[in-house]
Amino acid sequence: MDDQLTADVQTPSTQPQADPGAAALPPLLLGTYTPKIDAKGRLALPAKLRSQLGPGLIMARGQERCVYLLPQNEFRRIAMQIQRTSMGDKAARDYLRVFLSGAVDQEPDKQGRVLVPQMLRDYANLGTDVVVIGVGTRAEIWNSKAWEEYLAAQEQGYADMADDVLPAVGF
Repeated sequence: MDDQLTADVQTPSTQPQADPGAAALPPLLLGTYTPKIDAKGRLALPAKLRSQLGPGLIMARGQERCVYLLPQNEFRRIAMQIQRTSMGDKAARDYLRVFLSGAVDQEPDKQGRVLVPQMLRDYANLGTDVVVIGVGTRAEIWNSKAWEEYLAAQEQGYADMADDVLPAVGF
């Protein structure tokens, strides 16, 4: 066999092994950030979250009066999953209506800012001081005071929740 050809051939044991599921995994959004909403309703997305959310994102009403920030693919996955069950399930139909009617496409500007629409600022009572948290496949924008109150209320049961929420992980 020609030396040039054999130099390029690798056996399966020497080829780098790619994780077959890695490409399918959504970004893992983590952390707590405290940007400001400016007078025009714009929020400068933290750089790390911005890169993980992608060039376009969806903002939507979240539970507990926050605003969800979702990568487009994750938003579509959630919407499709709800739509599959919605026709025969009144609760799913109701949720889908509220969720989709309050959703908007956003694309960060050159400075990484997104406009938080007035309806979503009103829904989550967002003023200048906000907290942006990473929650796995989404980020959430909270009124700063509401986040502090929510977090304080959850602290007491946090240790107890681990047994129910993470039974197989075993910290």
